[in-house]
Order: sequence, then structure tokens, then C-alpha cells
Amino acid sequence: MRIPSLNPKANEVKQVIILRVDLKMGKGKMVAQGSHAAVQSALFAINHNNDWFKRWQRQGTKKVALKVNSEEELLSLYRLAEKSKLPRAIINDAGLTQLEPGTTTAIAIGPAPVDQLSFTSQLKLL
Repeated sequence: MRIPSLNPKANEVKQVIILRVDLKMGKGKMVAQGSHAAVQSALFAINHNNDWFKRWQRQGTKKVALKVNSEEELLSLYRLAEKSKLPRAIINDAGLTQLEPGTTTAIAIGPAPVDQLSFTSQLKLL
């Protein structure tokens, strides 16, 4: 018999979407860049962490949008996700509208268990 965890968040899975605010992107641009990251990271999870993806779907596909103030901060978080073997995606803009081609705009991490995303807990909500 499996004993349920007393911690209601013990099995919680979510995705974090992190955007650079130093680029001063328009709201629509930010939504598009975050969406690109979210979809790519979810596809990564389907192929590499399918159990997490399925649990995330059952739980309602929880997402949180966070912000950073620099490319360095964004890349540092991406490297931590990569080192931890978490589902992840990094987005570099095509440069067709507001930004120079190749500008790194956003990352997404997860879906993954909440406890494995604790390194993002110091970030502020977007």
C-alpha cells in the first residue's frame, strides 16, 4: 500500500518561463517569446521526461512567468537546468520585428517536479 505524502506539493509538476525584461520587448513580443520557449520545453519533456509531462497534463499544465534583467542571468539559469537534466528550451529571436537576429529572449524549464525547480525561486514574477 502506498502512503500518500503529507506535503501536498510533493508530486506537483510545473513549468517556469523566464523572460528578459532588459530588452524592453512589447507585451505581444514577450508573450510570443515565452510561448515559443514553453512549447519547445514541453516537447523536450515529451521526448525525454514523458512521465513528468503526463503528470503535468493531469495537474492542469501549471506555468509561472518570471523575469530576469540580463542575458547573463538567463544563460546561467539555462545552464543549471541543463546540468540538472531538466526539460528546457532557449529562444533566440529571428530578428524580424523588434530585436536583432539571434538575441536571446527567453527560456523555459520543465515541466518538472517543483522541488527540482527551486533554483528559480528567487526570481520575481513577470
